[in-house]
Amino acid sequence: MRTAALWQAEEGRVRCALCPWRCLIAEGHAGVCGVRVNVSGRLVATTYGTVSSVAVDPIEKKPVFHYRPGSAVLSLGSVGCTMRCGHCQNWRISRARPDDGSVPSRQLEPSDVVALAREHGCPGVAFTYNEPVIWAEFVRDVSELCRAEGLFTVMVTNGYITPEGLDFLGEWIDVWRVDVKGATDEVYRELCHVPSPGPVFAAAERAKERWGMHVEVVTNVVPTVNDDPDQIRAIARWIVGVLGPDTPWHLTRFIPYLDFSHLEPTPVETLREAAGIGREEGVRFVYLGNVSEPGAEDTVCPRCGATAIARKGYTIVKHTTRDGACARCGTGLGIVGEGA
Repeated sequence: MRTAALWQAEEGRVRCALCPWRCLIAEGHAGVCGVRVNVSGRLVATTYGTVSSVAVDPIEKKPVFHYRPGSAVLSLGSVGCTMRCGHCQNWRISRARPDDGSVPSRQLEPSDVVALAREHGCPGVAFTYNEPVIWAEFVRDVSELCRAEGLFTVMVTNGYITPEGLDFLGEWIDVWRVDVKGATDEVYRELCHVPSPGPVFAAAERAKERWGMHVEVVTNVVPTVNDDPDQIRAIARWIVGVLGPDTPWHLTRFIPYLDFSHLEPTPVETLREAAGIGREEGVRFVYLGNVSEPGAEDTVCPRCGATAIARKGYTIVKHTTRDGACARCGTGLGIVGEGA
């Protein structure tokens, strides 16, 4: 356990400033995330170095398609989350608490993470599986060491973070892979029980503009909840207007789970229509995930139509970019790096 960053004493309790809940926490209690606890009048990050899950993944699995395509990343996560998404696939760790014994875990130091990445030939580290924002102190320490050792870092995040929380991490994170679950307060309240997507939008913009992170967006399209064309169009317009038209947008198929197990999986036609809306609004790189759809994960030059990167699942089967541009016509594709 470590003393947390970003808090202050207030009215005999402690106020956390890491995520937009800004929890006011009484002695012996935790915030909404379940892992930041008031211990004797100081805020403690109880999961510092606590790792519940670790694996070597292709970066495409995050999914991240335009940053070091083809790279392997050491992926690790802990427990807890700032949201309570009713369709969470990783609910066993996102809803776990560090002291409830429900999830096996081990302790790692930042140097252990870098050593594991080196051992497995990974040029990068991804913080994923549960919400890494609530792991901020460990994420920052690992990321500083990664930067010194020439490794890149990826945050796979719901994006629910305060400006000061993002600034605490900003210098050390290379990729901000953010879930945008909808465009309205109503969708965010229904899907993940937070009041508004406003902080998510603001953080993504800050990650790109202030900290120069590479940003990619994922929207899991849930039937009857966020699949309305107006909802999809609003997200697309935000991406183009705020993040830029070269920002990759991954539209993924919903699989029935937890609170939404009564729904059907997202029809492929719904995803196709959503992708069409995205392209109409000017998003140049729209991908479909969790479906077997030929060409839906390929990177295609928006100018000449050449397939610059062809993918089958998480595997790249063709890669013909040159310095992040189309090898045929030279159009920039917004791709950073050329893989491992």
